[in-house]
Amino acid sequence: MADRDTTPPAAPDDPATAGAWGTVAAVLRDLRAIDGALYAAVAATRTPTLDRTLRRLSHAADHSKISLTVAAGLALVPGRPRRAALAGVGAVALASAAANLLGKRMVRRRRPDREQARVSVDRHVPMPQSASFPSGHTASATAFATAVGVVLPAAAVPLGALAVAVGYSRVHTGVHYPGDVAAGSVLGFAAAAASLAVVQRPRPGSRA
Repeated sequence: MADRDTTPPAAPDDPATAGAWGTVAAVLRDLRAIDGALYAAVAATRTPTLDRTLRRLSHAADHSKISLTVAAGLALVPGRPRRAALAGVGAVALASAAANLLGKRMVRRRRPDREQARVSVDRHVPMPQSASFPSGHTASATAFATAVGVVLPAAAVPLGALAVAVGYSRVHTGVHYPGDVAAGSVLGFAAAAASLAVVQRPRPGSRA
């Protein structure tokens, strides 16, 4: 099922530029078709055992509640865990701002039509009113997992697995296309890199 995105702007008059623009537009159409097909495949696959678990996980990830709870626990331990918490929270803040204040307002992709795709009601979480692209839940979860995992390597695998599960849960519950989640992941990595650059920056007078 393809989403109902607005059509791209008209191609320029220059033949060479118009040809390149046409190629880009065609690739984007194909990618949207693949995105919609993946969404429809997930919707059509019956997974009654997973439905309730992923619905609860998706809801628990609202407003980065899981990440912030983990950060609160890490912050209680001085040294590297506390620095990891700081890096993680900073990454979440950057990812959330970039996704909600920039990405969603610039792209304005419509949310999937959950009823048309016949997503099981057992999976449903409230459909957000914001634009679909990118996935803010995925961006924040990926940003937190990446930033904390760099500072505290022992946490990288479990937090990374949790971020993947949160991202997939947004497709499973029908509120995002897979492409939204992929974009959210990329945004999360970028936010983590920015946060780490600040947190791990050598302080004046400190040893390298």
